Amino acid sequence: MEKKLRAAQIQMSVKETKAETVRYLTNKMKEICDGSVDMVCLPEMFCCPYKTELFPEYAEPEGGMLWSACAELAAKHQVYLSAGTMPEEDFVREAEGLPKEKRIYNTAYMFDRNGRQIGKHRKMHLYEVHAKGRKSFREADTLSAGNEVTLFDTEFGRGGLCVCYDIRFIELIRLMTLKGAEFILVPAAFNMITGPAHWELVIRSQAMYNQIFVLGTSLARDPSCGFISWGHSMSADPGGMVLSRTEEKEDIIFTDIDLSRIGEARTQLPMLSQRREDIYELRLL
Repeated sequence: MEKKLRAAQIQMSVKETKAETVRYLTNKMKEICDGSVDMVCLPEMFCCPYKTELFPEYAEPEGGMLWSACAELAAKHQVYLSAGTMPEEDFVREAEGLPKEKRIYNTAYMFDRNGRQIGKHRKMHLYEVHAKGRKSFREADTLSAGNEVTLFDTEFGRGGLCVCYDIRFIELIRLMTLKGAEFILVPAAFNMITGPAHWELVIRSQAMYNQIFVLGTSLARDPSCGFISWGHSMSADPGGMVLSRTEEKEDIIFTDIDLSRIGEARTQLPMLSQRREDIYELRLL
Protein backbone atom coordinates (compact mmCIF):
# COMPACT_ATOMS: atom_id res chain seq x y z
CA MET A 1 0.00 0.00 0.00
CA GLU A 2 1.30 3.44 -0.95
CA LYS A 3 1.72 5.36 2.30
CA LYS A 4 2.67 8.80 1.00
CA LEU A 5 0.29 11.50 -0.11
CA ARG A 6 0.29 15.22 -0.79
CA ALA A 7 -2.50 17.33 0.67
CA ALA A 8 -3.53 20.87 -0.26
CA GLN A 9 -5.54 22.92 2.23
CA ILE A 10 -7.49 25.84 0.79
CA GLN A 11 -7.99 28.56 3.39
CA MET A 12 -10.70 30.73 1.87
CA SER A 13 -13.24 33.36 2.82
CA VAL A 14 -16.97 32.97 2.24
CA LYS A 15 -18.13 34.35 -1.11
CA GLU A 16 -21.31 36.34 -1.70
CA THR A 17 -23.14 33.62 -3.62
CA LYS A 18 -22.95 29.86 -4.09
CA ALA A 19 -22.21 30.38 -7.77
CA GLU A 20 -19.23 32.56 -6.89
CA THR A 21 -18.06 29.87 -4.46
CA VAL A 22 -18.14 27.27 -7.22
CA ARG A 23 -16.22 29.56 -9.60
CA TYR A 24 -13.60 30.23 -6.94
CA LEU A 25 -13.10 26.52 -6.21
CA THR A 26 -13.04 25.67 -9.91
CA ASN A 27 -10.23 28.17 -10.48
CA LYS A 28 -8.26 27.20 -7.38
CA MET A 29 -8.40 23.49 -8.08
CA LYS A 30 -7.38 24.04 -11.69
CA GLU A 31 -4.42 26.02 -10.34
CA ILE A 32 -3.21 23.48 -7.77
CA CYS A 33 -4.23 20.07 -9.12
CA ASP A 34 -1.26 19.48 -11.39
CA GLY A 35 -0.98 15.74 -10.80
CA SER A 36 1.11 16.01 -7.64
CA VAL A 37 -1.79 16.67 -5.25
CA ASP A 38 -3.70 13.67 -3.89
CA MET A 39 -6.12 15.37 -1.52
CA VAL A 40 -7.73 18.80 -1.28
CA CYS A 41 -9.28 20.10 1.96
CA LEU A 42 -11.78 22.94 2.42
CA PRO A 43 -12.88 24.80 5.59
CA GLU A 44 -16.02 24.61 7.70
CA MET A 45 -19.02 26.43 6.19
CA PHE A 46 -16.91 27.52 3.20
CA CYS A 47 -20.13 28.34 1.33
CA CYS A 48 -22.22 30.05 4.00
CA PRO A 49 -21.77 33.01 6.37
CA TYR A 50 -21.17 31.62 9.86
CA LYS A 51 -24.44 32.85 11.37
CA THR A 52 -26.88 30.42 12.93
CA GLU A 53 -29.88 32.21 11.45
CA LEU A 54 -28.47 31.79 7.91
CA PHE A 55 -27.79 28.05 8.05
CA PRO A 56 -31.39 27.10 7.13
CA GLU A 57 -31.41 29.65 4.31
CA TYR A 58 -28.25 28.20 2.71
CA ALA A 59 -29.04 24.55 3.46
CA GLU A 60 -29.27 21.97 0.67
CA PRO A 61 -30.06 18.26 0.72
CA GLU A 62 -27.32 15.75 0.01
CA GLY A 63 -26.90 15.74 -3.76
CA GLY A 64 -27.68 19.45 -4.05
CA MET A 65 -25.89 22.04 -6.18
CA LEU A 66 -22.78 22.44 -4.01
CA TRP A 67 -22.52 18.71 -3.31
CA SER A 68 -22.67 18.02 -7.04
CA ALA A 69 -20.10 20.72 -7.85
CA CYS A 70 -17.65 19.26 -5.33
CA ALA A 71 -18.18 15.72 -6.63
CA GLU A 72 -17.53 16.92 -10.18
CA LEU A 73 -14.35 18.77 -9.17
CA ALA A 74 -12.99 15.69 -7.39
CA ALA A 75 -13.66 13.55 -10.45
CA LYS A 76 -12.34 16.10 -12.93
CA HIS A 77 -9.01 16.45 -11.13
CA GLN A 78 -8.82 12.85 -9.88
CA VAL A 79 -8.22 13.90 -6.26
CA TYR A 80 -9.80 13.16 -2.92
CA LEU A 81 -11.82 16.17 -1.84
CA SER A 82 -12.71 16.93 1.76
CA ALA A 83 -15.50 19.35 0.92
CA GLY A 84 -15.31 21.35 4.12
CA THR A 85 -18.80 21.58 5.56
CA MET A 86 -22.06 22.92 4.24
CA PRO A 87 -25.50 23.26 5.81
CA GLU A 88 -27.41 20.08 5.01
CA GLU A 89 -31.20 19.87 4.97
CA ASP A 90 -32.83 16.56 5.79
CA PHE A 91 -36.23 15.31 6.90
CA VAL A 92 -36.45 12.75 9.70
CA ARG A 93 -39.22 10.94 11.51
CA GLU A 94 -38.70 10.43 15.23
CA ALA A 95 -41.14 7.52 15.47
CA GLU A 96 -43.60 5.58 13.37
CA GLY A 97 -46.77 7.53 12.83
CA LEU A 98 -45.23 10.94 13.44
CA PRO A 99 -44.76 13.47 10.62
CA LYS A 100 -41.29 14.09 9.22
CA GLU A 101 -39.43 17.04 10.71
CA LYS A 102 -36.96 19.22 8.79
CA ARG A 103 -33.51 19.39 10.35
CA ILE A 104 -30.33 21.26 9.48
CA TYR A 105 -26.90 19.71 10.00
CA ASN A 106 -23.36 21.05 9.70
CA THR A 107 -22.15 18.35 7.33
CA ALA A 108 -18.73 17.38 6.00
CA TYR A 109 -18.56 15.32 2.80
CA MET A 110 -15.60 13.30 1.52
CA PHE A 111 -15.29 12.42 -2.18
CA ASP A 112 -12.86 9.99 -3.81
CA ARG A 113 -10.92 10.44 -7.04
CA ASN A 114 -13.98 9.45 -9.08
CA GLY A 115 -16.28 11.92 -7.36
CA ARG A 116 -17.96 9.20 -5.31
CA GLN A 117 -18.99 10.10 -1.75
CA ILE A 118 -17.00 7.91 0.64
CA GLY A 119 -17.59 9.80 3.89
CA LYS A 120 -20.23 11.99 5.49
CA HIS A 121 -19.92 13.50 8.96
CA ARG A 122 -22.59 15.56 10.64
CA LYS A 123 -20.97 17.73 13.30
CA MET A 124 -21.45 15.77 16.48
CA HIS A 125 -20.71 18.39 19.14
CA LEU A 126 -22.53 21.68 18.62
CA TYR A 127 -20.55 24.71 19.74
CA GLU A 128 -21.88 27.19 22.23
CA VAL A 129 -20.29 29.88 24.34
CA HIS A 130 -21.59 32.01 27.21
CA ALA A 131 -18.58 34.16 28.04
CA LYS A 132 -19.05 36.99 30.50
CA GLY A 133 -19.56 40.33 28.75
CA ARG A 134 -20.12 38.74 25.33
CA LYS A 135 -23.18 37.75 23.38
CA SER A 136 -24.00 34.06 23.76
CA PHE A 137 -23.73 31.82 20.70
CA ARG A 138 -25.46 28.44 20.26
CA GLU A 139 -25.25 26.38 17.09
CA ALA A 140 -28.10 24.29 18.48
CA ASP A 141 -30.43 27.24 17.91
CA THR A 142 -30.74 26.07 14.30
CA LEU A 143 -28.54 22.97 13.91
CA SER A 144 -29.07 19.35 14.92
CA ALA A 145 -26.19 17.13 16.05
CA GLY A 146 -24.90 14.11 14.17
CA ASN A 147 -24.42 10.75 15.88
CA GLU A 148 -21.85 8.90 13.77
CA VAL A 149 -18.10 8.35 14.06
CA THR A 150 -16.98 8.88 10.46
CA LEU A 151 -14.15 6.96 8.79
CA PHE A 152 -13.24 6.42 5.14
CA ASP A 153 -10.67 4.35 3.27
CA THR A 154 -8.13 5.39 0.64
CA GLU A 155 -5.21 3.67 -1.08
CA PHE A 156 -2.96 5.41 1.47
CA GLY A 157 -4.78 4.33 4.62
CA ARG A 158 -7.86 5.07 6.68
CA GLY A 159 -8.92 8.63 7.39
CA GLY A 160 -11.42 10.22 9.74
CA LEU A 161 -13.64 13.29 9.53
CA CYS A 162 -14.64 15.60 12.35
CA VAL A 163 -15.79 19.22 12.38
CA CYS A 164 -14.27 22.12 14.34
CA TYR A 165 -15.54 21.77 17.94
CA ASP A 166 -15.47 17.96 17.56
CA ILE A 167 -11.66 18.01 17.69
CA ARG A 168 -11.77 19.08 21.35
CA PHE A 169 -13.37 15.80 22.44
CA ILE A 170 -10.63 13.32 23.17
CA GLU A 171 -12.95 10.32 23.22
CA LEU A 172 -14.04 10.87 19.61
CA ILE A 173 -10.53 11.15 18.20
CA ARG A 174 -9.35 8.15 20.22
CA LEU A 175 -12.28 6.08 18.93
CA MET A 176 -11.32 7.02 15.38
CA THR A 177 -7.73 6.01 16.10
CA LEU A 178 -8.74 2.69 17.61
CA LYS A 179 -10.84 2.02 14.51
CA GLY A 180 -7.78 2.50 12.31
CA ALA A 181 -7.71 6.18 11.39
CA GLU A 182 -4.19 7.29 10.47
CA PHE A 183 -5.12 10.87 9.61
CA ILE A 184 -7.96 13.11 10.71
CA LEU A 185 -9.32 15.95 8.56
CA VAL A 186 -10.82 18.86 10.49
CA PRO A 187 -12.71 21.56 8.58
CA ALA A 188 -12.98 24.37 11.11
CA ALA A 189 -13.60 28.01 11.98
CA PHE A 190 -12.20 28.79 15.43
CA ASN A 191 -12.94 32.37 16.43
CA MET A 192 -10.66 35.20 17.52
CA ILE A 193 -10.69 34.09 21.17
CA THR A 194 -10.57 30.30 20.93
CA GLY A 195 -8.24 30.44 17.91
CA PRO A 196 -5.14 31.99 19.48
CA ALA A 197 -5.80 30.18 22.75
CA HIS A 198 -6.50 26.64 21.57
CA TRP A 199 -6.34 26.02 17.79
CA GLU A 200 -2.72 24.92 17.51
CA LEU A 201 -2.86 23.30 20.92
CA VAL A 202 -5.74 20.94 20.09
CA ILE A 203 -4.43 20.03 16.62
CA ARG A 204 -0.98 19.18 17.96
CA SER A 205 -2.17 17.45 21.12
CA GLN A 206 -4.66 15.20 19.34
CA ALA A 207 -1.97 14.25 16.83
CA MET A 208 0.53 13.50 19.60
CA TYR A 209 -1.77 11.61 21.99
CA ASN A 210 -3.11 9.40 19.19
CA GLN A 211 0.12 9.27 17.16
CA ILE A 212 -1.63 10.20 13.91
CA PHE A 213 -1.62 13.07 11.41
CA VAL A 214 -4.17 15.85 11.92
CA LEU A 215 -4.99 18.47 9.26
CA GLY A 216 -7.06 21.46 10.36
CA THR A 217 -8.40 23.62 7.52
CA SER A 218 -9.84 26.96 8.57
CA LEU A 219 -11.84 29.76 7.05
CA ALA A 220 -9.71 32.79 6.23
CA ARG A 221 -10.10 35.84 8.43
CA ASP A 222 -12.56 38.38 7.08
CA PRO A 223 -13.08 41.40 9.38
CA SER A 224 -16.19 42.38 7.42
CA CYS A 225 -18.04 39.25 8.53
CA GLY A 226 -20.12 39.00 11.69
CA PHE A 227 -18.11 35.90 12.60
CA ILE A 228 -14.36 36.46 12.30
CA SER A 229 -12.26 33.31 11.93
CA TRP A 230 -8.77 32.91 13.36
CA GLY A 231 -7.45 31.27 10.19
CA HIS A 232 -4.01 29.62 10.54
CA SER A 233 -4.78 26.33 8.79
CA MET A 234 -2.18 23.77 9.79
CA SER A 235 -1.15 20.14 10.04
CA ALA A 236 0.65 18.12 12.72
CA ASP A 237 2.51 14.82 12.65
CA PRO A 238 2.31 11.78 15.00
CA GLY A 239 4.77 13.43 17.36
CA GLY A 240 2.65 16.56 17.62
CA MET A 241 5.07 18.66 15.59
CA VAL A 242 3.79 21.23 13.09
CA LEU A 243 4.30 20.16 9.49
CA SER A 244 2.81 23.20 7.79
CA ARG A 245 0.73 26.26 8.57
CA THR A 246 -0.38 29.54 7.11
CA GLU A 247 -1.41 32.90 8.53
CA GLU A 248 -4.88 34.46 8.64
CA LYS A 249 -5.50 35.48 5.00
CA GLU A 250 -6.65 33.44 2.02
CA ASP A 251 -3.91 30.99 1.17
CA ILE A 252 -3.16 27.42 0.11
CA ILE A 253 -0.71 25.20 1.98
CA PHE A 254 0.74 21.92 0.73
CA THR A 255 1.83 19.10 3.02
CA ASP A 256 3.67 15.90 2.17
CA ILE A 257 2.48 13.16 4.51
CA ASP A 258 4.26 9.84 5.03
CA LEU A 259 1.89 7.56 6.93
CA SER A 260 4.67 5.04 7.59
CA ARG A 261 5.86 7.46 10.28
CA ILE A 262 2.91 6.38 12.40
CA GLY A 263 4.36 2.91 12.88
CA GLU A 264 7.74 4.38 13.70
CA ALA A 265 6.23 6.71 16.32
CA ARG A 266 4.26 3.90 17.95
CA THR A 267 7.31 1.65 18.06
CA GLN A 268 9.44 4.32 19.69
CA LEU A 269 6.76 5.29 22.20
CA PRO A 270 4.14 2.50 22.46
CA MET A 271 1.41 4.50 24.20
CA LEU A 272 -1.54 2.90 22.42
CA SER A 273 -0.42 -0.68 23.05
CA GLN A 274 0.23 0.09 26.72
CA ARG A 275 -3.31 1.20 27.48
CA ARG A 276 -4.70 -0.73 30.49
CA GLU A 277 -7.75 -2.32 28.90
CA ASP A 278 -7.95 -4.65 31.88
CA ILE A 279 -8.91 -1.56 33.92
CA TYR A 280 -10.63 0.80 31.45
CA GLU A 281 -12.00 0.77 27.94
CA LEU A 282 -13.52 3.08 25.36
CA ARG A 283 -16.40 1.80 23.27
CA LEU A 284 -19.34 2.91 21.16
CA LEU A 285 -22.76 2.58 22.80
